[in-house]
Amino acid sequence: MSYQPLDTNVANRVIDAAGLGTIREKVDAGERLSSDDGMLLYETPSLAAVGHLAHRVRSRLHGDKAFFNNNLHINYTNICQYSCKFCAFAAKEGEDRAYLMNGEAVEKKLREYDDLAPTEVHMVAGIHPTMGYDYYLEVVRAAKRARPDIHVKAFTMVEIDHMLKISGKSEEEVFQDLRDAGLGSCPGGGAEVLVDRVHKAVFREKQSPQGWLDTARKVQKAGFKMNATMLYGHIERKSECVEHMIKLRDLQDECGNFMAFIPLAFWPYHTDLANYGHETTGWMDLRAIAVSRLMLDNFPNIKAYWIMLTPQSAQTALAFGANDIDGTVTEEKITHDAGTSAPESLPRDELVHLIREAGFTPVQRTTTYEELEVVTG
Repeated sequence: MSYQPLDTNVANRVIDAAGLGTIREKVDAGERLSSDDGMLLYETPSLAAVGHLAHRVRSRLHGDKAFFNNNLHINYTNICQYSCKFCAFAAKEGEDRAYLMNGEAVEKKLREYDDLAPTEVHMVAGIHPTMGYDYYLEVVRAAKRARPDIHVKAFTMVEIDHMLKISGKSEEEVFQDLRDAGLGSCPGGGAEVLVDRVHKAVFREKQSPQGWLDTARKVQKAGFKMNATMLYGHIERKSECVEHMIKLRDLQDECGNFMAFIPLAFWPYHTDLANYGHETTGWMDLRAIAVSRLMLDNFPNIKAYWIMLTPQSAQTALAFGANDIDGTVTEEKITHDAGTSAPESLPRDELVHLIREAGFTPVQRTTTYEELEVVTG
């Protein structure tokens, strides 16, 4: 079974009736969408029309394949020198809930999951105020000691920038140290929304939007692949989401090493933004996936991160432009501290079931999107 969209002529009528005929013509011709196009995609009442367009692009790129991987998360410390308003994970030194994992603890944690044979470990954490440069290298080395074959995807651009500042070394030396330690790629967290207004209002102590982009440029020019994210559902405006995507698109034109874009649904509980409103809705989540698929024409993959979307919404997102549902995850802490209702992990069989039930073909991948297995049985 494969996902069957509406007949093309019927879909075109739905799209055109929603006032998206000009955008449809651009999409069908493979032309780049403008900022105004992005705003129209956000503002048209017809989510179905936007979804049809996004699925058209997704199908062109990936057919009915939907990717997942066998991964786990290690958030090696929640101690952070910053106090971002959207964050429920961070703690200060001395708090009861504060923790710091050394290399031995990271190695031990990975060995606990030998039976799962993960191909990737995803490691991000707070910016510890006193741990030195060598600590970050040890975190990577520890993961490789535990599983020499594992792909280490670690460190947000905030963490990379922090390392560059405290290392006392050149950029080239830092990136070589990370490569020698075993770093394989970087996740895309820490971008939040790449506009100054949101930065000043919500995470003013942390790396600026331009700082994130500059660090991502350095990472990619050093030869590392990475992802990119956008945290939505708090105080951002639709126009700022479009601006965020265009900035990422421009950087991808320049460097070309973004693997996937991941819209991250904001969970407000236990944060300083808890009084701003509610969880994102399924309507908002699917819109974010679809618009990003249409705007980010040079990003090969759009990921529906089930931890933040919930497994059910991530499954539905596969028909709204997403071609990746992330992986088994295991022990994610950051979003759970903010109140997500999703479980801490999903077994491989459940991921395969979610993908199949949605009418797509499950494909297990590596971190860098090499196909390991088309799951047919």
